[in-house]
Amino acid sequence: MSILAAIRDAFSLLFSGDAALLEIIGVSLKTSLVALVFAAPLAIGIGYAIAQHDFPGRRIAIWLTQASMAMPTVLIGLLLYLTLSRQGPLGELEWLFAQSGVIVGQILIALPVLTAFSLAAIQAVDPRIAETAVTLGASRLAIMRTVLHEVRFGVMAAIISGFGRVIAEVGCALMVGGNIKGETRTITTAIALETSKGEFAQGIALGIVLVSIALLINALLVWLQGDTRLSRSAT
Repeated sequence: MSILAAIRDAFSLLFSGDAALLEIIGVSLKTSLVALVFAAPLAIGIGYAIAQHDFPGRRIAIWLTQASMAMPTVLIGLLLYLTLSRQGPLGELEWLFAQSGVIVGQILIALPVLTAFSLAAIQAVDPRIAETAVTLGASRLAIMRTVLHEVRFGVMAAIISGFGRVIAEVGCALMVGGNIKGETRTITTAIALETSKGEFAQGIALGIVLVSIALLINALLVWLQGDTRLSRSAT
């Protein structure tokens, strides 16, 4: 099949609302969004704690947080596979080759990115904001809300980066999920499967979906940032 024919067939699949294509997209969005729901609060909390508190080993914690972003996803997949296999310590959960296992893998992949980006954003905030809140008698939770509100766009950027990381990941999803149709077949694992079969139309269609998702989310972030700048200049 020529490249032009494959691209034509890919757009045909997209515009026809192909059921198999929609199923794969649905699994990807579901697992990625659920993973973020669990990973984001934990990662933001860890980033805030490291940024706002001085404790022994803080520099090591920052170093480990930043270094963990470079951990290969296939290594995470391997360790998770061994943990969730029948002989593994969590084998009784039967999460291997299930959406639960894919979600756990994506949580582990998203955590370093979310934590590192949140940490960087919170470290850049003016320390006088927290100091003023303390002077006014604010509680720790209120101080945290104030600081996070100030860096909300940095946190949003962290969440967007985490989403992009997990939805575009293939190694861990393939090892832990097994690429089972209707259950764990995500956009990236389907692209790998179709390419290996020499069927490029669905792979191109799914690639277009991935790029479209990335463009839409980043456009939303840019729009929100621009809207906030306009509101600040107006005041």
